[in-house]
Amino acid sequence: MADATLVGPAAKAFFSFSRFPLPHASLSSILITTVRSKSNLPMAAASLPGSSSASPSSSIHNPNPNSTQPSLLVFSGGTAFNGVVEELKKVTTRVAHVLPVSDDGGSTAEIVRVLGGPAVGDIRSRCLRLSDESTSEALAVRRLLGHRLPLDASVAKSMWYEIVEGAHSLWTGVSEPYRETIRAFLVYFQNQILRRSNGSFCFSNGSIGNFFFAGARIFFQSLDASIFLFSRVSEIPRESLVLPVISTNDRLTLGCELWDGTIIRGQNEISHPTNGRMGLINKDCASATRLPCGIKRVFYMSSEGCNLLHEVFPAVNPTVLDQLSKVDCIVYGMGSLFTSICPSLVLHGIGELIASRPIPKVLLLNGSHDRETTSMSASGFVTAITDALNRAHGNSNRRLNNHSSDYINALLVPKDGEIPIDIERLAAKGIFHVVTVDSINDPKVGIIFDPRSLIGALTSLILEIRNSCIMDSSASIDSEHSD
Repeated sequence: MADATLVGPAAKAFFSFSRFPLPHASLSSILITTVRSKSNLPMAAASLPGSSSASPSSSIHNPNPNSTQPSLLVFSGGTAFNGVVEELKKVTTRVAHVLPVSDDGGSTAEIVRVLGGPAVGDIRSRCLRLSDESTSEALAVRRLLGHRLPLDASVAKSMWYEIVEGAHSLWTGVSEPYRETIRAFLVYFQNQILRRSNGSFCFSNGSIGNFFFAGARIFFQSLDASIFLFSRVSEIPRESLVLPVISTNDRLTLGCELWDGTIIRGQNEISHPTNGRMGLINKDCASATRLPCGIKRVFYMSSEGCNLLHEVFPAVNPTVLDQLSKVDCIVYGMGSLFTSICPSLVLHGIGELIASRPIPKVLLLNGSHDRETTSMSASGFVTAITDALNRAHGNSNRRLNNHSSDYINALLVPKDGEIPIDIERLAAKGIFHVVTVDSINDPKVGIIFDPRSLIGALTSLILEIRNSCIMDSSASIDSEHSD
């Protein structure tokens, strides 16, 4: 009876949200708008055949943007690409964000340890970046769901109880319908902890959004349903999709094989090991112990596995494949190459579909090295992505043999970045579009793309490659007719 009382408002709210159609992303015409950046990229609005011309401002603020905005699919993790999401929203909201669900660090690790299930941290992080900011209540909801508890465990637990009881000042500005919906799932999350935990749950540095997400996922027994609910609560545009690359209620464990045969289990141990310590994760390459040698590949393994005999092959989320077949551009976002990008690329069906699409396929190169990519050049990044999509180092029955240019046809590179740009090797791989983009020096992570410059360069590149593909296709048809 207690459970029914607690989750009743949430269930009622969910079914009222359900009257909205699920986001859909089909496009019959495309308008590319380039926004002015610090690098003085030209303002331009250009349309492909079948679309209508519009000024940059009209395309950004079009009340019915679906007919004009380009559609993108972005493979990324939950941190690095977040910095450009706000700028990207000004050009198009028709973006499918594909994210891994294998993170096992930070507060996500504690949720997975006690309650099981997939990691939701990256999903939550992207949802918050996409959430509405147009009203004071939207900002209040975003502030609440984006809040992290203090590092001190006892202080964090005390604050958590204030929040879950509805007494904390973070609820200020959140109206009663939203309050009761959000609070119901936080209470349900607390209830699940009390039922399942053999020991105490550590709230240190815990994310309120993660707790809400986990409560919703367990209540609905569906990761997709929890994302849908979160999207409606935070008012994410309906044409923006946040997609787990694997739609599951099970725990996923990422492993990697080094070139010397060493196997490392767990995403956190691969990218930024903490030796079991709770708290903030330092992703700075200089602070982490170097890997004994380079990473050969990443793969999924059973939750208790420790070697290659425990490799498993989860199925890709069908919605990801559906979006890949429709979008106008595929983007490999910057971030942790092997633990944020490659986990989405090694799944069966991803490489096959990307190789078949004659559209822009753009790699956003990192501005600095991390533990996973020490000493790698730009062509090394391309090779790693190609090998992941070809599943080159796994089961021989599952391998592909596509060329790098089937998967990547352009690179955007931050100015003054650390990664060497080996133009000749890129050209040997069939990649001739390499564009340098204005950058900024972030004191925490080093050189990163200037967001406005990046989105301006990306939209220009989409149009350029798209037109090139159209001309190549027309030339091919003319050649066939002449024969």
